[in-house]
Parts: sequence; structure tokens; C-alpha cells
Amino acid sequence: MFTSTASLLLLGIASIAVLLFLIIYFKLNATLSLVAVSALTALVAGTPVGELVPLLIEAFSGTLGKLALIIGFGAVLGRILEQSGGAEVLANGMLRIFGEKRASLALSVACLLFGFPIFFDAGLVVMFPIIFTVARRLGGGVLIYALPAAAAFQVMHGMMPPHPGPVAAAATIGSSVGLIVLLGLLVALPTWYLAGYKFGTWYAGRFNIPVPTILGSEVTERELPGPPPSMWQVLSLLLLPIILITGNTVSSTLQQTGAISTDNAVANVLKMLGETPVALFITVIFALVALGYLRGVKWDNLSAIVDRAFQPVVSIMMVAGAGGMFGGVLRETGVGDALATSLDHLGMPLLVSAYLISLALRVAQGSATVAITTAAGLLGPAIFAAGVSDARVALIIIAMGAGSFFASTVNDSGFWLVGGYLGLDTKTNLKVWTVFTSVISVVAFLLTAVLYLLF
Repeated sequence: MFTSTASLLLLGIASIAVLLFLIIYFKLNATLSLVAVSALTALVAGTPVGELVPLLIEAFSGTLGKLALIIGFGAVLGRILEQSGGAEVLANGMLRIFGEKRASLALSVACLLFGFPIFFDAGLVVMFPIIFTVARRLGGGVLIYALPAAAAFQVMHGMMPPHPGPVAAAATIGSSVGLIVLLGLLVALPTWYLAGYKFGTWYAGRFNIPVPTILGSEVTERELPGPPPSMWQVLSLLLLPIILITGNTVSSTLQQTGAISTDNAVANVLKMLGETPVALFITVIFALVALGYLRGVKWDNLSAIVDRAFQPVVSIMMVAGAGGMFGGVLRETGVGDALATSLDHLGMPLLVSAYLISLALRVAQGSATVAITTAAGLLGPAIFAAGVSDARVALIIIAMGAGSFFASTVNDSGFWLVGGYLGLDTKTNLKVWTVFTSVISVVAFLLTAVLYLLF
């Protein structure tokens, strides 16, 4: 059984090395590789044989529970927009407003705004059909448009309330959520522009990745006949889940702060309707009715469209769930805690410790939310004892957020989500997404450090 810190760290490194060898060099399917290495890692760490399968299933289902619904409903919404001509309408409208030369910036700004209430994975699956349409129209490879857009969602998800990591850290340490929002914007916006947009467009130019066909190739004959929807119809469908999710966020925040009761019926209904899978499901139903049934498409034909939308994303669901399984095994075996404890004992400045502990937890087990919340729990007593100012406490939490999206890699379900949608093999995805998220993370920390020195 692996119990010492050194042995746990060695186990984590070895398991990732074996996984990459199986996928990159042995060419074994990523899902099969993840399941095999997860099981082997758990057994070597001392998990009893009788508890192995329940552990693997719990880690897999814990990741895939909401994610499968988000990916599935997002794929359906994307196919409806694509096959009705809605994606092309929105793309053409954005190009008229911003111009073709600023198309990547326009998409990234849209994702930045959507990224306040909506989670990283949900935001991407909703925006991918628009990104793909613009990329087909203008050429130059899909990454020029996809990377800055994904960066906007990543920055918002990692550092800005109301996303779960920063909010949970604020509750653990006792910091003001409002102050985190204010200072977080001062970090997130320049991070998005410098690392997400400027670096992202430059870095994307180093790879020639064609527009993937997972949501369908360029449409020649649409499955949803009739004239394309209007711009306001398309925007309404895209804004509907954002509005519903915002209702969930506002209601949850008001209840957490005690502004309204936890028994408030209206707030609880808004929270239910604003759960991401529920919001996307409602949007899909509206889209099927507005862009299909009311235009004369029969329900059996609409059902066939839904079935065709689900089919190509099943592989993404499986590999994302398996990635979550691997991350869950690493959490249960204590690899992440071993890394965090080792860094905590080095006696570094609080801001640096916050960033590095969160970073180490992220690399070790994959979950950004777990990285932030665990780092907050470890450092909470030290922060309280140090008596730092409220502004610095908020910046320490923002530094944890910056560390939480460093090096998205094989134990992160988001790594497989991005790679699956963009059609990247594992080796290319390591060069693209893992490097890209690392650069964003470092830039965010450096900007946080500058603010920390000023307060």
C-alpha cells in the first residue's frame, strides 16, 4: 500500500506516464486506456479488490452524471442551429458587425459575456456550432476561433464568482464574494486579452487543424427546411439557457448570503430551472418547436434529427467520463493531498503557496473546483493567522483560481471534451490545450501578484 508522500507522488507520475504511453505510442483507445490505468492505479495504491469496481463506477458516474446531459443536449441544440441555418445567420450577423478580420475577437467577447453565469463545458458545447460555421466561412483553421473562445470560458470559470470554485473558497476562508468579483475582473479581463486572445490567435496559427465534422460538415441540404430563422430567434435561443442559469446563480447567492430564505419557493424553482442540464433541455424543446414543428416538420423527423445529434458525441461522453474516473482514482488514493501537503510545508509566501498548491492539485487529479476548494481548506488557518487585508485574501483566492486551470491534461474531463470536439488526437491536444491553459494560468498569476503588491 502506498502511504508515504514520496510513494504517492511516484504513483501519480507513473500512472500518467503509463497512460500516455498506452494512448500515444501503443495507440490504445483513450477510454480503454483510462479505465485500465485507473483500475491498475487503484489496485497498486491498496484499494481492496472488492471495492475496486464501485470506486471506478462512482468516479465515472460522478463526472458523467451532469456532463452527459450537457454534452448531449448541447449537441442537439448545435445540430438544430446548424440544420435550420441559424448558425450561419448568427455568424453572418457577427461578421457584418465586427468585420471578418475581428471574427475571432467577436466570438471570444461573446464567450466572455456568456462565461459569467455558464460553466466551461456547457458554454463550449453551445458555442461550438457558431465557431465551426465562422471557421468554415473564413478559413484559416478552427483553432484561430476556438482557442480564444475557450479561453474566455476558462478564465471566467476558474477565477470569477458565481462559479463554484471561487465561491466555495470564499465561504471556506471567509472572504467577500463581491470583492473577489471586483478584483477578479481586474485579473480576468487582461488575462483573457493577453493570454487568451493575443497569445491564443498566435499559437493557433502554429497548427493547421481543419474544421471538424462532429456536428456535421458544411450543410448543402438542410434537415430543417424553410427560410433560415431571424437573428433575434437565434439570439433568443442562445440567451435562454444563460437567463435560466443566471436565475439559478442569483437565487443561490441570495440564499447563501441570507438575503432570502432557503425555503423561498420562487428561488427554489429558479434554481431548479437554472440547473445547466435542465436549462439546456428546455432550450432544446423550444428550439425543436420554434425551428422545427412550427415550420411544418413532423415530430418523427425531429426525433431522427435528435438521434443523429446524439450519435457522434457518445465517444466524447465516454472518454470524458473515463478521464473523470482517472482523476477520481487519483483523488481517492491521496496523490493530490500528498502534493498539496508537501508544498504547504515549504513555508512560501501565502500568494505563491495558494497558486502552487492549487496548481499541484489540478495537475494531480484534474478537477479545477477540487483544486481550489482543497487549497482553501489547507491554507485557511494560515491566512487567518497572518491577518492579511480583505483585498489580499480575495487575491489569494484568485491565485488559487489561476492555479486551478494550469495544464489541463489527461485526468481532466475538459481535456477530452475540447479534444473530442476539435478532433485532436491526444498528442496534439497536449501540445495545444495543455500548453495553452498553462500559459493562461501563469499570466493570470503574474497579474494577481502585481495587484497583491499594490494592496
